[in-house]
Amino acid sequence: MTAIIGKTGVNKRAGELGIHSMDSFTMVVPNLSEAGKFYGAFGLDVREEGEGLGLYTFGAAHRWGYLGEGSRKKLNYLSFGAFEEDIALLRQRIERAGVRLVDAPLSALEKDGFWFYDPFGILIEIKVAEKVSPDVKMDFSMTSAPAGKMASVQRSKAGKVYPKRLAHILVFTPSVSETIRFYSQMLGLRISDRSGDGICFMHGIHGSDHHLVAFAKSHAPGLHHVSWDVSDINQIGLGAMQMADKGFNQGWGMGRHVLGSNYFHYVRDPWGSYCEYSSDIDYIPVNHDWKSGDYPPEDSIYLWGPEIPGDFVHNYEVDT
Repeated sequence: MTAIIGKTGVNKRAGELGIHSMDSFTMVVPNLSEAGKFYGAFGLDVREEGEGLGLYTFGAAHRWGYLGEGSRKKLNYLSFGAFEEDIALLRQRIERAGVRLVDAPLSALEKDGFWFYDPFGILIEIKVAEKVSPDVKMDFSMTSAPAGKMASVQRSKAGKVYPKRLAHILVFTPSVSETIRFYSQMLGLRISDRSGDGICFMHGIHGSDHHLVAFAKSHAPGLHHVSWDVSDINQIGLGAMQMADKGFNQGWGMGRHVLGSNYFHYVRDPWGSYCEYSSDIDYIPVNHDWKSGDYPPEDSIYLWGPEIPGDFVHNYEVDT
């Protein structure tokens, strides 16, 4: 087991217990070859691992996701990272709350953590891991050029877009309120903002983006989207074109969100979920107490952008 502790140079909120990162996700898809083409076109480093595919960002050793093959698309589990000195305390808290621990699934590549289900059947792993949630707000640039200089480049010279890291994940849940209660009490997450029982956004207490996980109302659990950080609006636009050039032209964007404030473009995968190019999301420092709000639907999704597709929040994981 990797020894990762809250030491000098690592953000840790004193005296409070909670996970520090969304470490990775694991999903089953009906066709690994199609999945490899989609995520490769998106700009990820797709590697054959075991009987599936590992999802990496170029230049980084961290595996952000793993895809196996099955009869239909399904979110297998979410992995959260914790500091080494907190892992036993988190396990103790969860067991004392009456949450039953389960064995790691056979498909798990690593089995060092402890495992349990949330109230609606999403399998969760908490493990000792390096903190991959950022310790500062990510750099963002909207620079132009002085008069007499060309600000853009020829499209042929623009280069491919490569996301820098996994930013967050949005999951469907039958009850947003019950999900908030569970993830705050068991994992130590805090609510950033919400819109009634329609959607909520939660951040880590040891310094994280406005949300490292979000939950949207549906009659069953499932994966809605995985968000990936890029450096600026231009990268979002180029990423959208990059995917359209490969035939992946369904989605939503470009636009700017209200809750989280990030600029976005979503690209729909072959099975009805999405990958999001995201940039300039709000950041909550380790010792900052974010004032959460509860906003009406018209003030909780986007500030500007095209109209939302009618099936954007449809849970295709259970309804085909």
